[in-house]
Amino acid sequence: MQPIQALASRLALRIVALTPVAMLMVGLSGCSSNQSEQERRQRDEKIREEVAKETERAKPELKEAGKALGRAAKTAAEEAHAAAQGIKEGWTRSGHQTVNINLASESELMELPGVTRNDARRIIQGRPYRNTRELVTKGILAEASYAKVQDDITAKK
Repeated sequence: MQPIQALASRLALRIVALTPVAMLMVGLSGCSSNQSEQERRQRDEKIREEVAKETERAKPELKEAGKALGRAAKTAAEEAHAAAQGIKEGWTRSGHQTVNINLASESELMELPGVTRNDARRIIQGRPYRNTRELVTKGILAEASYAKVQDDITAKK
């Protein structure tokens, strides 16, 4: 990240140094009403030329900063992907297993938060399920009960 910060600092210094000069020249060019049109045009041309030169000088640094930002973005995306995989693996390793409502026993279903023996029996009687949401649509669990278990269940066949 340091090369990006260094490039950004150099660019910022150039812009900061150039901006007051350009503003002063623009201000001065409009202050004197007795200047000839030709003098005003020459001054405007000089401002344009100086700004164009400074922009041209900064161009390679801007390109390099863009490349560095692209590399940093790629690295960040790779690290985010790896972190997501780690979360998934950690969740599975910690013993948290989803309960398959199409295959689980009554006692396994009763281990789910808020599921009673009667709920477990209704779940078993209502099999098979295409998705877990059918527990609500078939009237087996209330919405509030489903909300407690939805992350802990699956409906694999």
